[in-house]
Amino acid sequence: MKYLVGVIRIFVGILFIISGFIKLNDPVGFSFKLEEYFSQGVLDLPFLTPFALAISILVVIVEVMVGVMLILGYKRKLTVWTLLAMIIFFTFLTFYSAYFNKVTDCGCFGDAIKLTPWESFTKDIVLLVLILIIYAGRKYITPLVKPKLLMTVLLVSFLACIAYVNYVLNHLPVIDFRPYEIGKNIEEGMSIPDDAPKAIFEYKWKFNVNGKEEVHITTGDYPTVDGEFIDVETEEIQAGYEPPVHDFTIEQEGEDFAASLLQEPKLVMVIAYDLRKSNLKEFTNIKSVVEKALKAGYKVIGMSASGPDQTNALVKDYNLDFEFYFTDETTLKTIVRSNPGVLVLEKGTIKQKVHYNDLEDLIFN
Repeated sequence: MKYLVGVIRIFVGILFIISGFIKLNDPVGFSFKLEEYFSQGVLDLPFLTPFALAISILVVIVEVMVGVMLILGYKRKLTVWTLLAMIIFFTFLTFYSAYFNKVTDCGCFGDAIKLTPWESFTKDIVLLVLILIIYAGRKYITPLVKPKLLMTVLLVSFLACIAYVNYVLNHLPVIDFRPYEIGKNIEEGMSIPDDAPKAIFEYKWKFNVNGKEEVHITTGDYPTVDGEFIDVETEEIQAGYEPPVHDFTIEQEGEDFAASLLQEPKLVMVIAYDLRKSNLKEFTNIKSVVEKALKAGYKVIGMSASGPDQTNALVKDYNLDFEFYFTDETTLKTIVRSNPGVLVLEKGTIKQKVHYNDLEDLIFN
C-alpha cells in the first residue's frame, strides 16, 4: 500500500500541476469556460459571471499548488481533503454537463487537449478512484524534503504562479494552443481533407403498415417499406471531422468577405469582440498603429460582434480610418485573448498577433 500510494501521489500531483499550468497559461480562456458553466444552466450562478476571471485565476493557482503540496508531502490532511473536495465537485460538474449536454468542452486542459463531456467525466472518475486510494493510505504520505527547503519550494512555486499569470494577462499566452497561433493559415484551418472521416447518423423511420406502427433503423438511404411514412428521428452516432477553424466569417450587411480578405497580401485585423467590455482608451494607440499600417500599404479592418451602432460610434469618436465587420463573438475570443487586440496577416497566414499592451512590437514592412 505504501508504494502504491507513493506512485499514485506523484502521478496525481504531476497531473494537477500540468492541468493547472495549461490553464494558468490562458486564464482568460478558462474564464470564458467558467462563464459558460455559470450561465448555461450547469451551476446556474449568473451573478458570478463578472467575477469569472478572478475565480479562474484562483482555481488554477490552487490546482497547481495542491499538486506541488501533494508531491512534497506538505500538510497531508489539508492537501488530501482539498483534492477530494475538488475532484468530487468536478466529477459532478462534468457528469451534469455531459448528461444534459450543457457545455461541450470542460476546459480541463484548456485548448491543449480537447475532451468531450463524457471523456471529461471518465477522466474525473479515474482521478476520483486514485484520490480515494491516496485518502485511504494518507498515513503513508511523508515529506520528501526538509521543512525549510519544503517551504522554500512552496513559496517559489506560488510566486512563480503569480508572476506568470500576471504576465499572460498583460500580454498574451506564452504557449498558444489555438488554431490561430502565429504561423497558422486561417483558410487552411477551415479546409476539410478528402479522406477526413464523415459523420454517421442513425435514422429511426416510423411507418404505418396495415394499421400498425413499424420502426426501421438505417444509417443511410430511405428504407423500402410498403406502408405510410409517419416520422423519422435522427441521431449522430459518430462525429465527423471538424476543422480546427470553424464559424469564421467576416460579414458586412449580411455578406461574407472572408474568402477575399484572406487573400490580401497585407492585412491588419483590429479585433474587439465586445466593445462594451473593451479597453476603449487603447483605440487612441490603435489609431496611430493603423496610420503606420496604411502608410506601409496594408489594408486595415475591424472585427467585432458588437452592432453597427456601437462600431460606428467608436469609429467616429476616435476618428478611425477603417471599417468594422461582424464576426462571431466566440470566434473572436478564440483568435486573440485581448480586447482589443491586433493581428497582421499575409494571404491568410498570421504573421503577428499582439495584446493592446504590446502595440509597439508591431512591424509593418
